[in-house]
Amino acid sequence: MERESLEEDGLSTSSLLLKEVSNRGNHGDSASSSDSSVTALLVFSTLVSVCGSLANGCAVGYSSPAMSGIKEDLRLSVAAYSLFGSMLTIGGLTAALLNGTITDMIGRKRTMWLSQILSTAGWLSIALTKNALWLDAGRALLGFGVGITGYVVHVYIAEITPKKIRGAFASFNSFMQACGFSLTYFVGTIVSWRALALIGGIPGVIQIFSLYFIPESPRWLAKVGRKQEFQAVLQRLRGKSTDISGEAADIRIYTETFERQSRSRFLDVFQQRYARSLTIGLGLMLLQQFGGASAFSYYASTIFESADFSTSIGTRSVAIVTMPALAVTVFLTDKAGRRPLLMVSSAGMCLSCLSLGLSFYMQDLHKCKNVTPIFVFLATLAYFVSLSVGMQGLPWILMSEIFPVNVRGRAGSLVTFAHWSSSWIVSYTFNFMFQWSAPGTFFILAGVCGLAILFTVKLVPETKGRALEELQASLAHFSAVS
Repeated sequence: MERESLEEDGLSTSSLLLKEVSNRGNHGDSASSSDSSVTALLVFSTLVSVCGSLANGCAVGYSSPAMSGIKEDLRLSVAAYSLFGSMLTIGGLTAALLNGTITDMIGRKRTMWLSQILSTAGWLSIALTKNALWLDAGRALLGFGVGITGYVVHVYIAEITPKKIRGAFASFNSFMQACGFSLTYFVGTIVSWRALALIGGIPGVIQIFSLYFIPESPRWLAKVGRKQEFQAVLQRLRGKSTDISGEAADIRIYTETFERQSRSRFLDVFQQRYARSLTIGLGLMLLQQFGGASAFSYYASTIFESADFSTSIGTRSVAIVTMPALAVTVFLTDKAGRRPLLMVSSAGMCLSCLSLGLSFYMQDLHKCKNVTPIFVFLATLAYFVSLSVGMQGLPWILMSEIFPVNVRGRAGSLVTFAHWSSSWIVSYTFNFMFQWSAPGTFFILAGVCGLAILFTVKLVPETKGRALEELQASLAHFSAVS
């Protein structure tokens, strides 16, 4: 009778699911809980998965230090090198259309393996190229690998970690990507661009061979009906002495319930019950990019140069301050929560952009010429620190947490596509806007960052310490009711 009612009425499904998950969770507290258990296998699996994030950082950071060497050796024009740089975005956009489907179809482990095979091929194509065609092809393969990895690693980490430490483990992903970016930037100043390409491929090769030793996501195993393997993998991840009965029951009930409601169509993600989750995922990604994340990352040197500040000192300072900020975020994500960090991050970005706008406005008026470069330098560093505290990585973490397993692949593809397409729009238009009006550009970015604060206050839920099943069921229930 209960199963029939679940199938007949989506609203009652959400209500019953919330009750069952809540009851199971309360019952499980009395035993040896799996809420915060950390095992060697869990740590190792996370480290293997974030090798992909390290590789992504190397790919994103490659074009800047390699530019002069590639242009000189292959005799590329500025336009030809710009095409090379943009191929990463083109590959990422293509991957965004497929990453969710691939991840759901072949599993999280095989998807990570596939992405690094393609990325390694891309690095080799760049390192061994003798013309622009193979250079661009290698960059496009890298972009495709980055687009897949950027999605699947977040999903995998969210699905294997206990709820009380999920934020810290997921934030480590962004930290490793920043490590790859900084590593490539500094190493690129002492080795050739071909050697740098070979070095950039090392994390991916390490992941390819290490994936053999880590388990598949237990939630994906439950989704595809491999129940015995699901139970065994979850027990290994939580430890032999840990009682996983409550968590396993929650995952199984949740997965079966939502799978019954899905007819495996792409348009299912646009059902009313998923409206809030989709709004949150898309909204945060768009606000992140239109708030200037990619613009600052790609054009920090242009900002420093326009303010008559040393680009080498400025860009190196950015790399130095970003690392501690991301390290702090790893520890704060599960302590302070996602919502406070997002609001603090957005507020800091907003104030930084306002300061930059005022600094360039004073520069246009030929006032305070001696201090304007310092103000621009400090405001830019403040922007990167604020970005690192929340808006850089938390939208990805929330994306991996808020979508139910039956639509996670399709929703993830939509959100990833929004990220890459908005990143391309911002990176393409920033120089034109900056030439039109530097103060106006930063005032616009400040306005978007201000909207991000309101968006977080009104719509974004706190996911700290909540089981994925409980969180996703409550969001789906909210959508159905509304």
